[in-house]
Amino acid sequence: MAHIILAEVTASVSELKRNPMGTVAAGEGFPVAILNRNEPAFYCVPAQAYEALMDRLEDLELNALADARIADGQAPLKMSLDEL
Repeated sequence: MAHIILAEVTASVSELKRNPMGTVAAGEGFPVAILNRNEPAFYCVPAQAYEALMDRLEDLELNALADARIADGQAPLKMSLDEL
């Protein structure tokens, strides 16, 4: 069965066990796909990349919430950054 691998760097579970930090470093700051029997089992994501991903996800969720409120007819409030 074919699988889409969403990373440019791959490593086996055995390689990860043998040298965890080397496996993470091989991704040069990007995710590393960890393969089990040539199938993606999980992605090893460096902390900085994970934090950026979570920040982006939060921004998308907040934008969706704002868009939903505007669609419901709620008027946006104007305020300065100092008022926040």
